[in-house]
Amino acid sequence: MNKTQQGFTLIELMITVAIVGIIAAIALPNYSEYVKRASRAEAASALLDAANKQEQYFVDNRVYSTSFSDLGIQSKTENGHFELAINVVNSNEFTITAKPIAGAVKGDADCTELSINDLGLKGAKGTKGKSDITYCWGR
Repeated sequence: MNKTQQGFTLIELMITVAIVGIIAAIALPNYSEYVKRASRAEAASALLDAANKQEQYFVDNRVYSTSFSDLGIQSKTENGHFELAINVVNSNEFTITAKPIAGAVKGDADCTELSINDLGLKGAKGTKGKSDITYCWGR
């Protein structure tokens, strides 16, 4: 009687587990960084849109608005990861900021705040934002 072996040996299974573990250890940090970059891009897009709407509002009313409803936009980004705030000084200067409130970016110390002002100057706060604004804002 000749029995054929079916299934996997313990060594084969352990090698497979080790390979999966190595791949997961490499892929997970890359994936979480990708998610943060995508959320920051969403915030940057929302800030640029809000600044554009603010300028359109200024052309029509000769004053900047402090209300998102006047601009026709929401105070949160599309996926709700950032909340926007408008600060108007002397009715002719504004700064719009985006702070993380949810998702992978909430605990991100690299970029704790993105901002843009009436002159189009971009700003960023955080451990990497202070030295490299393009890191937080993207390209």
